[in-house]
Amino acid sequence: MYKNLIKTNVEIKKMKEAGKIVSNVLKMISEYIVPNITTGELDRICHDYIVYEEKAFPACLGYNGFPKSTCISVNDVVCHGIPNDKKKLKDGDIVNVDVTVIKNSYHADASKMFFVGTPTILGKRLCYVTKKSLDLAIKIVKPEICINKIGKIIQSYVEKKDFSIVKDYCGHGIGKKFHEDPQILHYYNKNYKFLLKENMTFTIEPMVNAGSPNIKLMKDGWTVKTKDRNLSAQYEHTILVTNKGCEILTL
Repeated sequence: MYKNLIKTNVEIKKMKEAGKIVSNVLKMISEYIVPNITTGELDRICHDYIVYEEKAFPACLGYNGFPKSTCISVNDVVCHGIPNDKKKLKDGDIVNVDVTVIKNSYHADASKMFFVGTPTILGKRLCYVTKKSLDLAIKIVKPEICINKIGKIIQSYVEKKDFSIVKDYCGHGIGKKFHEDPQILHYYNKNYKFLLKENMTFTIEPMVNAGSPNIKLMKDGWTVKTKDRNLSAQYEHTILVTNKGCEILTL
């Protein structure tokens, strides 16, 4: 069962290279996230940087028909927002930029939240709690722990802060393929028992809503929004399980 999930040293080296690129993209794009820029323009800036500066490929482009190089999700968009030239950012928005690249046939995937101008108190708090939930989960990752402890610690912290976890989407194994086993749930499932092993790689990417956890898929077949139109936030990293704990490949 575990054999195909354990990465070789050569594979890990390639994933670290891809992870560094993802991190660079998210650093680079931060200065462009200002009022009145469109999500379409942000996507083009990321695309050109990935392709021409980093000599890599944006994994989202064409993935199952997705039309853009990044996912950019604003305010009540939970995930998979399609960048476009009509959607202008405005002061107070919260924005998730989700970047996955392929370099030398291997993937790395991360996302983070950005504030446009001055965030609202709710937006700022939601983003803080979401990031903190990811940080808490990463801290417990090590060989031989049960995979459901990741979801348990995220759900426990988020709900204590009176926010809700989106259960319809999860983290995933990653490597030569964009999405591999295992699935990483962000909530506790006592029946999901699977021990982490050294040199496994996967994403942890909690999606946290300010209101209800319920979501709806829009007509474009990609964009996911909160059903109650409340704010949503997400942070994501690609993680490598090491002999003593873990390493964040997209830091």
